[in-house]
Amino acid sequence: MNQSIPPDDLLDPKNDYVFKRLFAEAPALLAALINAVRSDKPPVEVVEVLNPRIEPDEITGKFIVLDILVKDQHGRLFNVEMQIRRFDPWSARSTYYLARALSGQISSGEDYFNLKPVIGIHLLDFDLFDQPENANQAQWCFELRDRNNPQVKLGDELKLHIIELSKADRLGHTQGPLADWIKLFEHWQEDNTMQTIDYPPVQQALDKLKGLSADEETRRMAFVRERAMMDESSALRAATERGLQQGMQQGKREEATAILARLLTKRFGPLSEETRVRLSEATLDQLDLWADRILDAPSVTAVFDGH
Repeated sequence: MNQSIPPDDLLDPKNDYVFKRLFAEAPALLAALINAVRSDKPPVEVVEVLNPRIEPDEITGKFIVLDILVKDQHGRLFNVEMQIRRFDPWSARSTYYLARALSGQISSGEDYFNLKPVIGIHLLDFDLFDQPENANQAQWCFELRDRNNPQVKLGDELKLHIIELSKADRLGHTQGPLADWIKLFEHWQEDNTMQTIDYPPVQQALDKLKGLSADEETRRMAFVRERAMMDESSALRAATERGLQQGMQQGKREEATAILARLLTKRFGPLSEETRVRLSEATLDQLDLWADRILDAPSVTAVFDGH
């Protein structure tokens, strides 16, 4: 394996094609990542990666996430994903995939006792929860619990762990192996930072990343995947601009405002009253500028920065 590749030439482990190659081909590393996220639970042993192959049409599929589906020694299913684009509605899509993995375990008429828990681990290359009250948390775990008595859990059938990577890195609250994994995903090209990590699985993952980065075919496929994601972003941007321009050309400022509000809601979730007031008072030039920023900005605040 070629380990001499310069850090600046390493492939991005957040590219979901690279991520899947990195972990689907190394179940022990995947187990270490799962255990780092679920550090309060007994460690798992990855028994089987159920979807190790990456089909050609998945590489160019703009709205496809290259997930990894894993079964552990207890039969539990883990859906592990690196998400580099925010699909809308995000929560509906993520819940649907977990529910499908749960329901797919049994056929009609079979005993529900055969169902094993399905646990999602979604690593996000964007901030999902950017409201001020959520600014100091980057690691989340969603379960079926009672709203009024959250200590009462309905069951273990569905669970979703979410890590907002860049936010977690900014906050610096995460400790232990998970902090080392976050460093890999956020600082993989910074040799000085990577040398401070002594957690063996992360160093092994870095070695594997170097090997993948030295392979020309892997580099080509990673580029094809990145280009597909860029094409998706360009298509969404063009559609956004067309919708806003139509409203502006027709002299319907209210329509342009409504379109932008709808896109912001899909991208970042429910809008605050302050944001809605800001949109209602904006000029057409401001609306145009904000529309241009909406696909790249990590948060609602970033859309409006300076304007």
